[in-house]
Amino acid sequence: MPKFLKHEVVAKLLEVGVLPTFYEGDLETAKKILIACADGGAKVVEFTNRGALAYQVFSELIKWRDKERPDLILGVGTVLDPATASLFINSGADFVVGPVFNPEIAKICNRRKVAYIPGCSSPSEISAAEESGADIIKVFPADVLGPRFIKDMMGPCPWSRLMPSGGVEPTRENIFEWIKAGAAALNMGSNLIVKDLVKAGDFDGIRKKVENSIAWVKEARGVPLFLGVEHIGLYPTANATAAEIADWYSNVFGFAKKEGASSIFVSGPSFGRIEIMKSEEKGVHCHVAVLVSNFEAACEYLRNKGIELEEPSIKPGVKAVYLKKTDPAGNRVHLLYRA
Repeated sequence: MPKFLKHEVVAKLLEVGVLPTFYEGDLETAKKILIACADGGAKVVEFTNRGALAYQVFSELIKWRDKERPDLILGVGTVLDPATASLFINSGADFVVGPVFNPEIAKICNRRKVAYIPGCSSPSEISAAEESGADIIKVFPADVLGPRFIKDMMGPCPWSRLMPSGGVEPTRENIFEWIKAGAAALNMGSNLIVKDLVKAGDFDGIRKKVENSIAWVKEARGVPLFLGVEHIGLYPTANATAAEIADWYSNVFGFAKKEGASSIFVSGPSFGRIEIMKSEEKGVHCHVAVLVSNFEAACEYLRNKGIELEEPSIKPGVKAVYLKKTDPAGNRVHLLYRA
């Protein structure tokens, strides 16, 4: 049974905008590739059915995912027949991708509430796949059809969600061309998960390629650089410890507490969090974390405005940096990027 149902997969893929695709027969190497993709921001990844006993490797990846990276949506690609689709769905596939459209696969996926992303190369195929319940269509081979095909399709069919696959390149120019033509997401394989990087063990290089690709998708879509307040931070005082402040918010509002090494986060089921720092900072009562869509671009933007920044903190999937000066009220401000 899939961990993520159809509507969850579709929503997350359209939000992220990039679907990395790869095959790797070595289980440990495959895990490292998935970690690189997830840390780069791609929370939906396709493992292709292209090697002997690929389903066994995939099954082990699902077990590992459930334990180590439960937020990662993992599906299978290169599925041509309903028997293979059933095999991988029973192994835990969250979605199924194929180079062609097979209505029998659509039936099986629909019955199990599994997202099916078929490959189509004509308006008639796209229409038939959509009538069979496919929410996202893989336009394949994209390098043959070109961005103009998507632009022309979106004219009479603006409701279509088309994802080019095959020859899409992880460059700003190519990504802009596809997104501006109307592509809802981009499916990238060997151009993104580069074999030489895998062979060299440079998984951080893969992470950077994924991260850059997602940033360019956001930029092409016109996503703002500064997205809003991610959380506010409070500091303990002589009258209240961090634990006492966190307990107050928990008792009064029913917020859940999550304690870390240097702070305690409290939050409700909706958006917005409060971070209570464990250590008091002289002269500071509050800090504001501003969420950004592109960390490097946001830092450059502020520097160009003459705003100095402290040394950034860079961790897998998370980047942060404080402004050297406070706001006019004396509150500290920092930028926060989350993959």
